[in-house]
Amino acid sequence: MATKNRGKIIDLLGFAIFPVLGIFYGWLNLRNSEAIELSTPIDSYIPFLTVFIIPYIAWYAYLFLAIFFFWFMDRIVYWKTLLMIAAGEVICFIIYYFYQTTVPRPVLEGDSIFTTLTALIFSNDEPVNCFPSIHVLTTSIVMLAFLQIKQTNFFQKSLIHIIGAIIIMSTLFVKQHVVYDLLGSIILTVILNVLFFKVQWSFARGSNKKRAKKLQQSGVTMKL
Repeated sequence: MATKNRGKIIDLLGFAIFPVLGIFYGWLNLRNSEAIELSTPIDSYIPFLTVFIIPYIAWYAYLFLAIFFFWFMDRIVYWKTLLMIAAGEVICFIIYYFYQTTVPRPVLEGDSIFTTLTALIFSNDEPVNCFPSIHVLTTSIVMLAFLQIKQTNFFQKSLIHIIGAIIIMSTLFVKQHVVYDLLGSIILTVILNVLFFKVQWSFARGSNKKRAKKLQQSGVTMKL
């Protein structure tokens, strides 16, 4: 039991992936390169609503609390989610480097708390690194991974998906992303989800067979 608990605590080191990814994102955020605008006619009809900066910022808590929940409930889902996020962000970074996009930002007016928070985000995050959206990518990864946790009920699943959907939509309403950014992230998430949760890799099957064989041999020995 002590060894199991020690291993579970060590698993928390998986969170170290986030500051590492943050370093690369920060470098790309400061990199000066010609950026392309991917706005569509649909984006022009989406209003700029600073109140949505709240769920946009809440993404940080949503992401870490969900992954911590995975760590507590299911070690395999926890590690697969971390690996999906790492793989997804690395793919995003490569796209940002070779195909940088931008989103035109509206002029901020007023002095409400929502406007102040929006100005804070705008000042610390350049209008680049947009396609695909990491906000949408990681949120949708969490939403799909949550379905893999068997011990959750309908209310919990509904809550995580409703909050996730609001966070995803907030990226449009605060003009941090455009529709194409969302679509790119969702497509990438689906591909990663299939690769990590649906595909049965040959080396994994081989490992499971070896483990089953050892257990069987152990059982026979005990019977003898």
